[in-house]
Amino acid sequence: MDYRERMRSLREDNDLTQAEVAKIIDKSQQGYNHIEVGRAELKIDDLIKLCDFYNVSADFFIGRE
Repeated sequence: MDYRERMRSLREDNDLTQAEVAKIIDKSQQGYNHIEVGRAELKIDDLIKLCDFYNVSADFFIGRE
């Protein structure tokens, strides 16, 4: 599972919409969608925010664990 699949899985497991998670990383829903589907890269600052929000390690998030 790559980080995009994990992003979607974590979001869905927490019953969140793309718009709700987008607010956490200060993006629009469309900007978040572009990351989740692979049209844009996840920035390290956004990775940190998402890891803090979901209470997971960066290794878990990117699939190294």
